[in-house]
Amino acid sequence: MDRQQLFPYQQLFDFTTAIFQKIGCSPAESATAAEALIAADLRGIDSHGVARLSGYIRLWEAKRVNAKPDISVEHETPSTAVVNGDSGLGLVVAPYAMKLAISKARNVGTGWVSVNNSNHFGIAGFHAMMALEEDMIGIAMTNASALVAPTFSIERMLGTNPICVAIPAGEEPAFVADLATTTAANGKLEILQRKNQPAPEGWIQDKDGNVSTNAHELKTGGALLPLGGDREHGSHKGYALGAIVDIFSAVLSGANYGPWVPPFPAYVPMPENMPGKGIGHFFGAMRIDAFRPAADFKMHMDKWIHRFRSARSITGQPAVVIPGDPEREANAERLQNGIPLLPAVVSDLKVLAERFETSF
Repeated sequence: MDRQQLFPYQQLFDFTTAIFQKIGCSPAESATAAEALIAADLRGIDSHGVARLSGYIRLWEAKRVNAKPDISVEHETPSTAVVNGDSGLGLVVAPYAMKLAISKARNVGTGWVSVNNSNHFGIAGFHAMMALEEDMIGIAMTNASALVAPTFSIERMLGTNPICVAIPAGEEPAFVADLATTTAANGKLEILQRKNQPAPEGWIQDKDGNVSTNAHELKTGGALLPLGGDREHGSHKGYALGAIVDIFSAVLSGANYGPWVPPFPAYVPMPENMPGKGIGHFFGAMRIDAFRPAADFKMHMDKWIHRFRSARSITGQPAVVIPGDPEREANAERLQNGIPLLPAVVSDLKVLAERFETSF
């Protein structure tokens, strides 16, 4: 197995900020993008962190990312808005939209913002968790390039389409459920490809719809599978969840949806006859005290979390995990000891450093 190297958070943050500035992003937006991207590494979601930095740069080279976007509000009401990201980095557009949702929630109790004309926004959790500091529940979702076959199909129609819901507690850490609507995110396949390891059954199918463990299957016409893997294990539910994300993120906002969502790899041709603008996102912020006193709610969230933590475990199995626990623990450990990167990722970053004449 390839030996991973550890890098301090600040080193990766400074380097990533510098690279985004090199392509023309403002210092403030470069820092925002770097923070959003490396949040994935800190939280143990290595597939969506600096491993994707070179992918963003390739999108910029292909003129699919605007480094200096004029992000604007196309339409709004007191509690809703549609944001046009002007082809900016999703890592920048998404925080803008989430802040707008939070602002609306402050004023009227809840805020809902859909986004069009954006790009890949990193991990949903980073954006949803912005609401926690305001005693609000945060919701974030996005559609993504079509790599997923609906139940009974061999055609790629949906993305991994993640959903995150972040809920504040009192003395207990926040509840943060951040999940793809597929059995596994595409980034996890990419990690297996770098390690030259097979994929578990239920993650992917080949071009004819047969079960496969080949981590490279997508390159030969295969598809990722919805959450559940197959019909017998509930893939129709994962398909429905992915469809909901697609509709909220894109049909509602005017972005591209289904098989027309722009692909993340810059070398993949853009779909023909695209019905919308860019990639779509959807964000929500709900002020707790719009429903009940925040202190009461957080006290009961503590009670909820404590009771679930104390649920009797199956013999030989660990204690029940509260959504967000593994990522929070990874965040603390990696801030202290460093972020592990695979040699292939380190090599990619060194190539970027040389190209943009930036120290790594």
